[in-house]
Amino acid sequence: MSKKILMLVGDYAEDYETMVPYQTLLAVGHTVHAVCPNKKAGDTVATAIHDFEGAQTYSEKPGHRFALNFDFDKVDPAEYDALLIPGGRAPEYLRMDDTVLDIVRHFDATKKPIASVCHGAQLLAAAGILKGRTCSAYPACAAEVQLAGGTYADIAIDQAHTDGNLVTAPAWPAHPAWMAQFLKVLGTKIEL
Repeated sequence: MSKKILMLVGDYAEDYETMVPYQTLLAVGHTVHAVCPNKKAGDTVATAIHDFEGAQTYSEKPGHRFALNFDFDKVDPAEYDALLIPGGRAPEYLRMDDTVLDIVRHFDATKKPIASVCHGAQLLAAAGILKGRTCSAYPACAAEVQLAGGTYADIAIDQAHTDGNLVTAPAWPAHPAWMAQFLKVLGTKIEL
């Protein structure tokens, strides 16, 4: 059964963490509304490509323009079955938007599936939904997970972790595991 998924993005969201889950969810028949505060359907956000090239942290390069397909101002979280939060730099400023935080809290309070990758944990922490939960994220966000009362899942970069309705992963190399676990929580059945 097709699900309706809300995707919160912003300028400089990580390119793969935006494009790949969006396309994956569409490919299996789900509806995904990609939104950004202060933007409407047809507007775009700039993405950034983060790579792991042997430095002390990821490198960053310009990504693509990602087209939004729904107006942020028209979002009613009660109309959605799940929430998707890509990483990148967008979560660090999206967490300052009270409406965004209320949206995240709605999905937690109603126990709807939430998928978050990389720096998406910054939104989860700011919304106050990590107390007593185990959450993976980019390792630099471990302190935020812990300060928010959560347990940081220190897993391999290509792995994911599910804690009830919350499916998290460290970064885009985890897409196969992250999306597989999210689809399972969604109740999506794929027949080969």
